[in-house]
Amino acid sequence: MSTTVASSTTTKSPRKKAATGARKAQSAGAESVQIAPAPDADAEEVELEEDEADLADEPAVPAAAATSFEWDEEESLALQKARKDAELATSTDAVRAYLKLIGRVALLTAEQEVDLARRVEAGLYAAHKLAETDAKFTPTMRRDLNWVVRDGERAKTHLLEANLRLVVSLAKRYTGRGMAFLDLIQEGNLGLIRAVEKFDYTKGFKFSTYATWWIRQAITRAMADQARTIRIPVHMVEVINKLGRIQRELLQELGREATPEELAKEMDITPDKVLEIQQYAREPISLDQTIGDEGDSQLGDFIEDSEAVVAVEAVSYGFMQEQLTSVLQTLSEREAGVVRLRFGLSDGTPRTLDEIGQVYGVTRERIRQIESKTMSKLRHPSRSQVLRDYLD
Repeated sequence: MSTTVASSTTTKSPRKKAATGARKAQSAGAESVQIAPAPDADAEEVELEEDEADLADEPAVPAAAATSFEWDEEESLALQKARKDAELATSTDAVRAYLKLIGRVALLTAEQEVDLARRVEAGLYAAHKLAETDAKFTPTMRRDLNWVVRDGERAKTHLLEANLRLVVSLAKRYTGRGMAFLDLIQEGNLGLIRAVEKFDYTKGFKFSTYATWWIRQAITRAMADQARTIRIPVHMVEVINKLGRIQRELLQELGREATPEELAKEMDITPDKVLEIQQYAREPISLDQTIGDEGDSQLGDFIEDSEAVVAVEAVSYGFMQEQLTSVLQTLSEREAGVVRLRFGLSDGTPRTLDEIGQVYGVTRERIRQIESKTMSKLRHPSRSQVLRDYLD
């Protein structure tokens, strides 16, 4: 069972070929990296060089600079800015190091992709056979299957590391949408792993073409699950993205913002549904968000608390309760009870004449008479004057 390596004119056994590939991977600096690939090899190589050049122009700040200071509450604005710059530089250093690391692995030719894909497929099949509980293998067969599994894992790692540039290229298109750049790369790497395991080299397509779909799916799903403070179902995120795309298209076509009716016509839904989708698309903002150029005020300082109790009103209400209680004490127990129930003075819930009548075991007409008599007593100047000041 011999195969031909694309970069060599000689025929090698699978064991020798795997050993040669391992030595090449080690010489190319194939270290353990976080998994991250390229529709077009030349274009991705140029794009990676541009990324490294842009990052190289930025001043490098040691990682310790972001954590070696202690700040008090009265730190100056200049020190605050220096702190933010140090944190940004630390993040930039991590991206630069990652790009440099993945750039050490050479890009693959189409023939090399097919060869690696064959080895990955063989490794997966061998692992499946070894997992069968009822399978009986001789020691030699089991040893050979284990070797094929390990060779498939080496081929999988090589295929992954050689295509890490594609994830970086695709992740850049989703920056600024609620997730950090390195987090986008990491999620895209998971999609790349899935693409390596599912790639069918017999179809004749380039691996990067196939992997692009899996990487994009992994990134968009992660954004739907993690980017928002309030999680929105994936299908609704897709609808929101579609609405946003149509809004941009109509803005270019009409030269103005499209109305809900125009958007509804394009999406074949009702205007009310458009408004509902727009409501879902709104992002929450923090009350601690700074306002103004100087940043010395927060949004929460300008929002009124409609349920807050004003101190003057609270004190006045307390005095009124005391005066009202003293006035009711001048009435009989039944008269005071009827007034409390009728106007909800105890629990804030006014009762009807029938409900009060059931409490005292009399008719509603009798309760009406007691209420009328009691209100006449309360209107007497000796009682009403005490509460008149609170009517204003």
